Amino acid sequence: MIGDFFAALPWVIGGIAFVLIVTYIVGRIVGKHSVIDTAWGLLFVASALAAVASSGGQGNTARRLLLLAMVLVWGLRLAVHIGRRSVGKPEDPRYEKLLYGKSAVFTLAIVYGLQGVLAFLIAMPVVVGDFTRGGLTPLAYLGVLIWLVGLGFEAIGDWQLERYKKDPDRSKVMDQGLWRYTRHPNYFGDACVWVGIFCVSAERWPGVLTVFSPVIMVYLLAFGSGKKVLERSMEAREGYPEYMDRTSGFFPLPPRNRAPG
Repeated sequence: MIGDFFAALPWVIGGIAFVLIVTYIVGRIVGKHSVIDTAWGLLFVASALAAVASSGGQGNTARRLLLLAMVLVWGLRLAVHIGRRSVGKPEDPRYEKLLYGKSAVFTLAIVYGLQGVLAFLIAMPVVVGDFTRGGLTPLAYLGVLIWLVGLGFEAIGDWQLERYKKDPDRSKVMDQGLWRYTRHPNYFGDACVWVGIFCVSAERWPGVLTVFSPVIMVYLLAFGSGKKVLERSMEAREGYPEYMDRTSGFFPLPPRNRAPG
């Protein structure tokens, strides 16, 4: 099993590299490197497909198919949503600021290479789980439940934000629906998705060793390039500081009452 697992890693790396190369070419053609955001979900789709293809005859078939389905549904939905949202728009200001005056090598390393490494590490519960023997346990069903909650938060949150942006009479800040309980329902949903995937893998040894995957994802979303970077640009928007005062930053909670004055 161990030898087969390590033999599968080059295929997983190759799948990730293929998506990154195509994304870089597309980015050069359209003149913006923010296309990597659309490819983020596809990196995991490629990882899951490579893992399940190279693990034939290994592990448990039900777990392999379950992990594949969880990643495909999440990754393809995310890619379609971000891709459709970015059509016709210029370069993301975050990438303009990050890449201004930088070399092509820097762009390849930070925008593409770094995300490839992160995707490889975060995808490990899927790869390891595909080689894990033994049937599904209640922990796997709990993982599917957490995954469903996460997918729902992410998809519904994105849908509500789209409706808000199309409303000509919208308020200054989106604070309705799921956005009333967390400032980032999509990020919270993303975190739940990968906690759920980890649970499916962790029910059997050595899947529990891939706990670093959800830890990395939650850190990036709650403290790294997700929430932190986005709110740095949102704080200057009228009404947003007040929204931050009354609304949970990540985990959904009832809104806090404003202090008098």
